[in-house]
Amino acid sequence: MHRIFNRFAARVTIVWIIVLIMLALTGFGQSADASRLKDLVSIKGVRSNQLVGYGLVVGLEGSGDKAGTEFTIQSLVNMLERMGINVDQDDVKVKNVAAVMVTAKMPPFARVGSRIDVVVSSIGDAKSLYGGTLLMTPLKGVDNRIYALAQGPLGVGGIAASGEAGGGVSINHALVGRIAKGASVEREIPIDLNGKDAITLALHNPDFTTAIRMSETINKAIGSDFAQAIDSATLQVKVPVEMRDNVTRFIAQIEPLDVVPDMIAKIVVNEKTGTVVIGEHVRISTVAVSHGLLSISIKENQNVSQPGPYSGFTDAETVVTQDTDIQISAEENKVLIVPGGSTIGELVRALNAIGVGPRGLIAIFQSIKAAGALQAEIEII
Repeated sequence: MHRIFNRFAARVTIVWIIVLIMLALTGFGQSADASRLKDLVSIKGVRSNQLVGYGLVVGLEGSGDKAGTEFTIQSLVNMLERMGINVDQDDVKVKNVAAVMVTAKMPPFARVGSRIDVVVSSIGDAKSLYGGTLLMTPLKGVDNRIYALAQGPLGVGGIAASGEAGGGVSINHALVGRIAKGASVEREIPIDLNGKDAITLALHNPDFTTAIRMSETINKAIGSDFAQAIDSATLQVKVPVEMRDNVTRFIAQIEPLDVVPDMIAKIVVNEKTGTVVIGEHVRISTVAVSHGLLSISIKENQNVSQPGPYSGFTDAETVVTQDTDIQISAEENKVLIVPGGSTIGELVRALNAIGVGPRGLIAIFQSIKAAGALQAEIEII
């Protein structure tokens, strides 16, 4: 008997251990709506910078700019002259060359020698950039200083081909290409975090409640009142004295903290596609909803009246008469009462019960909002 009991107790213990491990792996005790602090904010001063440059793509198979594209011809002639080759501008053909704009995003803390992706876009009348190679192109920032150099073969996700007689065929978009790691950083943008006594966090979606929750979460984790919400979009966090020489480690400690973001009650409507997105905090007061569709169908028929060959009437003529058929139909939907304080799930189930589609939802929400019974913001995009 003791042996059987011990076996049973051992099995129960193993089951409990497995349950506890599964709860730990699934984040037991944490809110399912919580997000990491690093996904909700950005650090002031730590951001990417936009770069842009003008360049030439060569090696195209007759799909480059046309002969009348003056800036492409001028750019090609100037480049050849810098290489010690003198050519007559009137003799230059550019059907294998295309003028392009090169754009890139330089991430924060990028160092000299780092590689970044670039996007190459045609600005002339080229037909395709497929198979082309970008020549060395300086990339400048807003201060007109060179921060990176781009060069390399393009990866184009489309192709286009046409004949001399016109027409042709194209697959996807062939006038924009990408070069993975196609630019090397030549100048750094200085960002120094060490020595700072405070950092400023900017919320991606400004909200007073979320800002307060963030400050409380950070203060609880640090054990002191170091974080303070300045406004709905700004959070100032003091750096502990012992970590001012290693602010990076301090940021890494607060980034994984879980915060439940708050949001306003909002309904987003895209009338072009009929898409409706409804937030979880949407509430409505007691309303009665009836949604019907009135259809009018008009059909025109032409009837031809032609006398027989032996009718006996010499002046008989063929006559065409108009026959109009008008039909009116209306859906008879019942009036549905939605009680006050209904949640989004109850509202959707109630509207589905009377057969309302996405287009009908848009009209109903706008009507309920006009009646003052919808406690939510409607945003039309």
